Amino acid sequence: MDLSQKKQRLLSLDVLRGLTVAGMILVNNGGGDSSYEPLRHAAWNGLSLADLVFPFFLFMVGISTYISLRKYQFEWSGSLVLKILKRTCIIILIGCSIHWFEACCKGDSFPFDHLRFTGVLQRIGLCYGIVSIIAITIKHKWTLWLCGALLVGYTAILYWGNGYACDTTNILSITDRLIFGTAHLYHKSPIDPEGLLGIIPSIAHTLIGFWCGKLIIEKQTLDQKIMHLLLFGFVLMTIGLTFSYGMPMNKRIWSPTLVLFTCGMAASLLAFLMYIIDVEEHKSWTPFFVCFGVNPLFIYVMSELLSVVFGQYGISGYLYNEIHSLITNAQVSSLVYALIFVFVNWGIGYPLYKRHIYIKI
Repeated sequence: MDLSQKKQRLLSLDVLRGLTVAGMILVNNGGGDSSYEPLRHAAWNGLSLADLVFPFFLFMVGISTYISLRKYQFEWSGSLVLKILKRTCIIILIGCSIHWFEACCKGDSFPFDHLRFTGVLQRIGLCYGIVSIIAITIKHKWTLWLCGALLVGYTAILYWGNGYACDTTNILSITDRLIFGTAHLYHKSPIDPEGLLGIIPSIAHTLIGFWCGKLIIEKQTLDQKIMHLLLFGFVLMTIGLTFSYGMPMNKRIWSPTLVLFTCGMAASLLAFLMYIIDVEEHKSWTPFFVCFGVNPLFIYVMSELLSVVFGQYGISGYLYNEIHSLITNAQVSSLVYALIFVFVNWGIGYPLYKRHIYIKI
């Protein structure tokens, strides 16, 4: 890495990436049956704090994709395409393997007739792969136009396909059952939150992050980077809020207004962090989140595996009961358990961070 590349590295990017990973682990691992209310996903339409973490992570995937492909000058080559496809497949296979591991822990060694094909890592892998291919195929000035086309097309699908109905008449549910079969889908809701058609707005989401990566790299000064991110974020949030009256924000279907609003929030938060960390240099609080941010996918995968192990061997139940014996409020006990689980995963990431070990997935 040359000197100019070192100067362009912003600590705020690692912090925001780490913040989102820690947030994903936090909201996915509440203890007991009564999870802390602010960490619950919205039942259907609406936006909760928990609904922000995965959209923020996809936004950061877009930024990271721009930065990683920039060293190849975004030029198509057989070796680069092979590298992109290899990483995409690895991420998807890890996501499927986690579902397989969970089934095995429950005593089902051959769960292939009901193994879930969709999931968070599968969507991350597909978005990374598709956006990477787009990035080395088309001129980047068309990126936002492509985002707009994807979101408009998806809006039409939702309206013509009963996309805001939380039942099996929803086009998203129909498509997933047709392609995957009911046995291979999410069973806690008629709508799989990581279903097939939801990839369309998720690609647009990742492309917006990619565009913000372009803004960050191309603008010469930190002031320019911050002001452009703030302006872009404000425009996205305004559009998202304006259209949310006819198209409610809904994470389960990854609605277009959710894409616009959460990308706007993420861009604005990144601008704020750039000012606090990279301009004002208030960095003493950052190492905790950087531990997550420098190995984001690895730590997320480890958290998913640990969650399965803790649940299967009664560790989560034991810890929660011990906490609940000290804290009678069930929701607060759930929050404390979730925070402890985050710190357990920090304990995995910290030695890697201190030794400058970065595990690429």
